[in-house]
Amino acid sequence: MDFAQLILISILVEAIWENLKILWAEKKFNFNMLGSLILAIAICTMSGMDIFKIVGIELALPLVGSVLTGVVVSRGANFVNDLFSKLQGGK
Repeated sequence: MDFAQLILISILVEAIWENLKILWAEKKFNFNMLGSLILAIAICTMSGMDIFKIVGIELALPLVGSVLTGVVVSRGANFVNDLFSKLQGGK
C-alpha cells in the first residue's frame, strides 16, 4: 500500500463514519436514513459495486467493500460526487 492509498482509505473511513452517525442524530433514530442504507447496501452488494476496488484497493473480503460502498452511496449523488472529487484530488 502506498501513501496515496492510505489517504484514500482515510477519506473513505471518514465518509462512512459520518454517514453512519446520521442514523442517530440529535438523540433520535433516523428511519429514513436506515431505509436508504438498506436499499443502497442491497443494490451495491447485488451489483458488486466496490468503491475500494475502483480506487485500486483490494480488500481481503470483497463483500465488505460492497457493503461499505452502500453506506457511502446511501447519502446520494451529491455526496458521492463530492467524495470522488476529494479522492481524485488525493491521488
